[in-house]
Amino acid sequence: MIKCALIYDFDGTLAEGDCAQHGLMPALGITDIHGFWSEVKERATQDDGDEILSYLGLLAEKANQLGSDELSEDNLKKHGKSIPLFPGVDTWFERINEYAAANEIELHHYIISSGLDAMIRGTAIGNQFSQIYACKYHYCPKGKQAIWPAQAINYTTKTQFLFRINKGIKNSWNNAAVNKFIEPEKRDIPFQRMIYFGDGDTDIPSMKMVRYQGGFSLAVFDEKKWNNQTTQKKVEKLIAEERANYVVPANYQKGSQLEVTVRGLLQLFKRKQKG
Repeated sequence: MIKCALIYDFDGTLAEGDCAQHGLMPALGITDIHGFWSEVKERATQDDGDEILSYLGLLAEKANQLGSDELSEDNLKKHGKSIPLFPGVDTWFERINEYAAANEIELHHYIISSGLDAMIRGTAIGNQFSQIYACKYHYCPKGKQAIWPAQAINYTTKTQFLFRINKGIKNSWNNAAVNKFIEPEKRDIPFQRMIYFGDGDTDIPSMKMVRYQGGFSLAVFDEKKWNNQTTQKKVEKLIAEERANYVVPANYQKGSQLEVTVRGLLQLFKRKQKG
């Protein structure tokens, strides 16, 4: 059997919108979502810092001001249940795994996301992944209060996790292992048998990396937002700048364009392996 990887962003790729705005932000009294993100950008600019760290820090600051434990792992998992998934996502993994197994393909699924790890794990699909690489907090000894970000993943740091998948490193901390030279043919999952799913600007470095290394990138978009000029311009840009091999609606239902495209790519991997 050949080993292949499907690697997904989360927000806007498997789920609608941003993780934290579903359940978590309302629980922290954040009702002006646009205002919150403006504050994040302003703080990052003032600090000349990273937006994801600014976002995680601001969430923790608001929670601590309220004396709230909404950022505890248990509560984040609870809020994860409220995240709306795109059509067909809930049955996607079972279907594509069955298809892969019938074609003698060992298929593994991964998340690389700037979303919150525990919220993703709390969704109906949280147990479908070999590894979830996403943002996390370090907690006080009692495990309720978030003290500082333990892991922050932004658009460029996403690429390091592609190499962790490539080399079979199942953690985020072992930098010596990820930097160790391994002959390409001895790596766990070759880039040439990877498909990366993303929805926009934050996925561009990963899309480019996978394509450059011989794999494939799928750009997905929310069908409900297709008539929005911003969505169309984003798709146009991804094609014009050769970021994605294919652009498909974020519809994971049986017989969808996305499913047929992925099945075709898995057949391509199988054919190349035989060749």
